[in-house]
Amino acid sequence: MVPRMRPSKLLVAVAALVATVALAADDKALVSEATATVATFKKTDPKIEKFFSSAAGYAVFPTIAKGAVVVGGAGGDGVLFEGGKPVGKSSMGQASIGFQLGGQTYSEVVFFETPSSLSDFKKGNFALAAQASAVALSAGAAANAKYEKGVAIFTATKGGLMYEASVGGQKFGYEPFGAAKK
Repeated sequence: MVPRMRPSKLLVAVAALVATVALAADDKALVSEATATVATFKKTDPKIEKFFSSAAGYAVFPTIAKGAVVVGGAGGDGVLFEGGKPVGKSSMGQASIGFQLGGQTYSEVVFFETPSSLSDFKKGNFALAAQASAVALSAGAAANAKYEKGVAIFTATKGGLMYEASVGGQKFGYEPFGAAKK
């Protein structure tokens, strides 16, 4: 005899299945956006290839939205790559304070020089201090860029206008693809 499922339990089971399928589709779309962002970075500055090919891993954030009026914030989702393969989803949040006004969107790639720096990121409690500097992507910018404390950051403005002289930091989260939601 097959046990009958009550309609309410059946509805919950179907909703969970739909949410899982939707999440997988969202992950695929995010990986596709991240892969396109990598291609754009390589096209804009071919010298950045040395970072992509030698890094222990890298996190790609296709779109980070930022806004501020004295106090500012930014955030976006990205993908962590190891060996050129997507392995998990990352999130980035930023808070800042100072003279700032406006809004913009940009892409960001964070390279991890060593397995140790990558491991720190994967623990999910990784943060970049206010003094961490990012290289604005342009032709030839990667030629003189260097890792600082095991991390190199490149950004590319997508749109908007931002005036700022502020201090802030970035905090990251990480979750491997296929991990159970908490």
